[in-house]
Amino acid sequence: MKILIVLTSHDRLGDTDKKTGFWLEEFTAPYYVFLDAGATISIASPRGGQVPLDPKSDEPDAQTETTARFRQDEVARYALDHTYPLADMRPEDYDAVFYAGGHGPLWDLAESRTSTALIESFYRTGNPVAAVCHGPAVLRHAMYEGRPLVQGKSVTGFSNSEEAAVGLTDVVPFLLEDELKRLGGEYSKGEDWKSYVLVDGKLITGQNPASSTEAAQAVLRLLKP
Repeated sequence: MKILIVLTSHDRLGDTDKKTGFWLEEFTAPYYVFLDAGATISIASPRGGQVPLDPKSDEPDAQTETTARFRQDEVARYALDHTYPLADMRPEDYDAVFYAGGHGPLWDLAESRTSTALIESFYRTGNPVAAVCHGPAVLRHAMYEGRPLVQGKSVTGFSNSEEAAVGLTDVVPFLLEDELKRLGGEYSKGEDWKSYVLVDGKLITGQNPASSTEAAQAVLRLLKP
């Protein structure tokens, strides 16, 4: 079982001087779900190399058991400093792809043709495509059979109310909830900051950081023979 985890390379919140990147828990939770299940994991990003960590996800109140485990894991830390360039990834080499969030993907992965082509290839071949929190932004330009991939599908992602709570409604390039609805997705959400995951065929989406573990577990269920 081979799983590709994709992280952002973008480190700036729009026109502000504030930093962003990937959200630590949204990487560590699925990483250890997959690792403990015996999966071989590759980590990629648009630019390759070291990926930017959203500093807010490194604050004490954002820590979990998996983030603590990560800090003691030299192999995982090395992998984050040496991610593969996304353009070098071949979908036929993997059984599933998982996109972690953080605000960074709204700027780079959401507009990446390389990422979009990768997603479309995974989906056409029936391999799971998973994304959590702001990760579902990567579905923005993905198409399937001539229409948006999310059209008519049950999807979730970081909600407007959660974006308002973190004070970034007017900073982000688009509101993910609104965008998924615009594309024809059947968007729904759970309680803010609580795990909420939807599975529609081979498409898995999670609403927020708390959804990361459940989303990864859903990937494993789809990969069981």
